[in-house]
Amino acid sequence: MDSHTDAPLALVTGASTGIGRALARQFVDHGFDVVVVAEEDRIHDVARELESSGRRVVPVLADLRTPGGVNSTWAAVDAVGARLEAVALNAGVGVSGRFDQIPLQDDLGLIDLNVRSTVHLAKLATRVMVPAGRGRVLITSSIAAVAPGPFQATYAASKAFVHSFAEGLRRDLRDTGVTVTSMMPGPTDTEFFARADMEDTRLGQMKDKDDPETVAKEGFEAMMAGRSSVVPGSFKNRLQAEIGTHLPDALATPLLARLTKPRD
Repeated sequence: MDSHTDAPLALVTGASTGIGRALARQFVDHGFDVVVVAEEDRIHDVARELESSGRRVVPVLADLRTPGGVNSTWAAVDAVGARLEAVALNAGVGVSGRFDQIPLQDDLGLIDLNVRSTVHLAKLATRVMVPAGRGRVLITSSIAAVAPGPFQATYAASKAFVHSFAEGLRRDLRDTGVTVTSMMPGPTDTEFFARADMEDTRLGQMKDKDDPETVAKEGFEAMMAGRSSVVPGSFKNRLQAEIGTHLPDALATPLLARLTKPRD
């Protein structure tokens, strides 16, 4: 395999399936070498698949819920020895159900992955990018960020956090050459709903979910253009994001509960 030491480097988390895997494909298709990260062995299969492009692909098996997982990921990035041009902080998980009935460790693990690892990796990445005077950061939020999330309260709050974090970080880094983009997908045809135990909800049973390849393409293009945010996928997603942003929480919450409440 050619080392391509002159190629720009990207880091993609949550890259074993779904949107993350599709984002990794976008990077290699646009001439990037990539470090791909996930907590499951499938990440090695993804690396072998992506290597067929001729790019350098470094798989990292790590649990980003832990500081050790973040540190081992960053050590792998550092070991490549190439300039880090982009990071796609995409790793995330959901939990579903009534809050008091969800195991505490599930909620705290979600926060560690969706929030803590995002902040930690963004800190490490921007401390490299800002001195270099350039870089692109893509943070995967969700249209769930724009309104309360009944029966997925911790998940929706985590996505509201990372969206707000992305917007604030973008302003902090203005004029440094580093841009930050918040990607806010709607329901996408990935393993998310099965892993979040949401297959028995109306949201999980929707037939017209977005294609992760389309979501990743639009997110990648928005990141490379330096846009502040993007709602990829269908027009319905953009409409829901707009409605959720402006509809009072007291009205939005019961409407959303119909979609996210597990069926009896």
